[in-house]
Amino acid sequence: MDIFERIKQNRGPLGQFADYGEGYFIFPKLEGELGPRMKFQGKEVICWSLNNYLGLANHPEVREIDKKASEEYGLAYPMGARAMSGHTEKHEELENKLAKFVNKEAAYLLNFGYQGMLSIIDTLLSPKDVVVYDSDSHACIVDGVRLHLGKRFTYQHNDAESLEKMLKRAQNITEKTDGGILVISEGVFGMRGEQGNLKEIVALKQKYDFRLLVDDAHGFGTLGKTGAGAGEEQGVQDEIDVYFSTFAKSMASLGAFVAGNKNVIEYLQYNMRSQVFAKSLPMALVIGALKRLDMLQNQLELKDKLWENTNKLQSGLRKAGFNLGSTNTCVTPVFLEGSTVEGTLLVKDLRENYGIFTSIVVYPVIPKGMILLRLIPTTAHTDKDIEDTIDAFTAIRDKLVSGQYAEIEKKMDVEYQQY
Repeated sequence: MDIFERIKQNRGPLGQFADYGEGYFIFPKLEGELGPRMKFQGKEVICWSLNNYLGLANHPEVREIDKKASEEYGLAYPMGARAMSGHTEKHEELENKLAKFVNKEAAYLLNFGYQGMLSIIDTLLSPKDVVVYDSDSHACIVDGVRLHLGKRFTYQHNDAESLEKMLKRAQNITEKTDGGILVISEGVFGMRGEQGNLKEIVALKQKYDFRLLVDDAHGFGTLGKTGAGAGEEQGVQDEIDVYFSTFAKSMASLGAFVAGNKNVIEYLQYNMRSQVFAKSLPMALVIGALKRLDMLQNQLELKDKLWENTNKLQSGLRKAGFNLGSTNTCVTPVFLEGSTVEGTLLVKDLRENYGIFTSIVVYPVIPKGMILLRLIPTTAHTDKDIEDTIDAFTAIRDKLVSGQYAEIEKKMDVEYQQY
């Protein structure tokens, strides 16, 4: 079959909804200043879909630094890959400060989080090695594992018993191949808001020989006494062999970094194809990241305010009878029972009649008959934002339970069948 004909017939799991959802449910256009209240299709909405945890995206100090750095260097400098002509003292300064902050010997800057994690996995593993990863892992981990030419096993989400079973299988293989074992978890699972059970994983090191890679995109800046992430929160930061995070969440910017033992980081520097053959992170972003890191470290009131808002939002929703699963982070999932169509109808209702903008997740990401609305609280949200949101959620939940959205779905089915 012709490639384009196949694409035309099968548009993919998201692409199949393009005609129905583009511009509204998929690729929506939020406008205005970045913050808790923005514009969607001309109306003001309370926005819960930005990973702007510490409110730095539109912070005046950050914007001033970004402006000055852009004026001084532009967005082109330095030209070329780090290994060729894109290396500067500022890049090194940021790496050294990041390494110190997450308590590792060395760190290496990456252009993007998704690309970076995928390439870390690809670079660390040889065909002799076995990789074992959590079944709820982010797409960047799953796609990185797909590149692995050796064996790979998933363990049930946050299940230490399941992990141990997979480690036994992996060990049986590596004893024959003379390879190693890499375990991958997330510090915070971004959809359900649960911390990875890093403490339990680390405890298994006493019985099995493996290295641990942690993607802490949602934990960096939000968890731990200093904000150094899920490892610090659980007291096992030293036992994380390779630590990864992105600047796209708490730092509200572009880029990422990987940290660990100096020899391992040097190996990644010289062998990560996604970095060796890619342009260096622009200087304006590096200087901006230095400012953001300084604020993250020295303005802990930002994290305190984030958790104050998180606790108000989550306790208020729970008091109103909502199921938030087992989140123990700022990520706030609200689970409802209903069909996919009901989910899209209630989200449309939330946006157009209650002024609430939040992300929706349905099957196949979660089981059929379930709707997940994910809220990301930030330092910038106000008490009124939280109160208005809880009131709106209560209203749409009542409509869902009473069958109002189901009735609309039935009418839609009848109208569709008439054509």
